[in-house]
Amino acid sequence: MPETSRRHLLLGGAAVSAGALLTACTSNEPKAQDTAPAGSAAPAADDKPGTPVTIGFAGPQADHGWLNAINDNAERRAKKYSDVTLEITEGSNDTATQIGQVQTLINKKVDVLVILPADGKALTQIGLQAMKAGIPVINLDRIFASPQAYRCWIGGDNYGMGLNAGNFIGERLKDKPNATVVELAGMDSLELTKQRTQGFDDALKNYPNIRKVARQAADFTVESGQAKMAQLLQAQPKFDALWNHDDDQGVGALRAVAQAGRKDFLMVGGAGAKSAMDAIKADSGVLKATVLYPPTMAASAIDLARALGQKKGVGGMSELEIPASITLYSAVVTKENVDEYLPTGFS
Repeated sequence: MPETSRRHLLLGGAAVSAGALLTACTSNEPKAQDTAPAGSAAPAADDKPGTPVTIGFAGPQADHGWLNAINDNAERRAKKYSDVTLEITEGSNDTATQIGQVQTLINKKVDVLVILPADGKALTQIGLQAMKAGIPVINLDRIFASPQAYRCWIGGDNYGMGLNAGNFIGERLKDKPNATVVELAGMDSLELTKQRTQGFDDALKNYPNIRKVARQAADFTVESGQAKMAQLLQAQPKFDALWNHDDDQGVGALRAVAQAGRKDFLMVGGAGAKSAMDAIKADSGVLKATVLYPPTMAASAIDLARALGQKKGVGGMSELEIPASITLYSAVVTKENVDEYLPTGFS
């Protein structure tokens, strides 16, 4: 997440197709509404094929449900455009390997690069190299250390995830005296984890009757979620709500909850996995909501890259150029609106 001094365009909710927003600004014809699910939607009806664009896509290894969904969204979106050719790398969590993969795409002289770096700081130099070579870069989610390394940043709102999770829990518990909550965080070595915790803590300040009594960091895996949640449950025999940063580790957390036979609290997850949304819809357990970190951002990144390659702006905006940064909104998915967001859920 970029520093707060940067200006962001807020996109309200992941269920709106990126193609409905990122269209050519050259047509005077009435614009048709794109109602298909995000990420898999066909291009907006008025977005006619244009100049062919070759987009290079480099991301980390898809060893997590969310990262796999990032790749899927990018590939599906590119296939909807007859004028887009997608050159996608295998993906790696090794910094040197990913740098080499991006270097290969630069050598191929792709028109635009979309890069989700395994480590934003470590890959800043290769982003700068691409930009200096005249290849504009869409920096996806994990941000480079320098704004000169990308033309446009698009990603999720980690602080907003925690803030919205905290406000949801706060509204549910605002009338309960001496309410207590616990937090199952992600990896504390990651800045995004600190941002999610900070947002959560800031939201709880609005509810003086609520106190956070425990926090445990996990590793975004099912196994770590189960182990760390078991520790939390043992240490805290009673609490009213749980904020879990990640739906993948949430699978393990829910196993620990079931094994402990606990049903005395409400749980809010994070990211928007389909398994979480299915559980929310069934409404038979503790999980009552999940806060989105939409992998559909990868589909939007393809739209932005195509617009750059074809020298277009963003439909619905007056400017001739695409924005410098776009922050996606972290919507809260509940039983009341889950059907709207299910098409964006990832496995």
